[in-house]
Amino acid sequence: METVGQEVGKIETRLRQLGAKLDKLVAKADEAGTEATIDYRRSIDHIKDKHAVVQSKLNAYKAANGQKWDNFKGGIEIAWRDLADAFKAIRQEPQPRSL
Repeated sequence: METVGQEVGKIETRLRQLGAKLDKLVAKADEAGTEATIDYRRSIDHIKDKHAVVQSKLNAYKAANGQKWDNFKGGIEIAWRDLADAFKAIRQEPQPRSL
């Protein structure tokens, strides 16, 4: 069984990995310029928002020294699912072509 620290560490690692993927999406949209649709750019902004929510919830847990992980775990899991769903949704959109 994982400790809370290990579980939080895995979430942070995965969040950094998704942040890198998000950076690639932004770069791809910027490279495509006007080829990137407004909807695609909105989807990227939506992912950024969801990413920030997960990070914020992790930061809140860390700042609440001594509070039980169980008080935060549910909210983080929901925010994580929302972030994963946003990434899935953008994969279904037409991708901008690189110039």
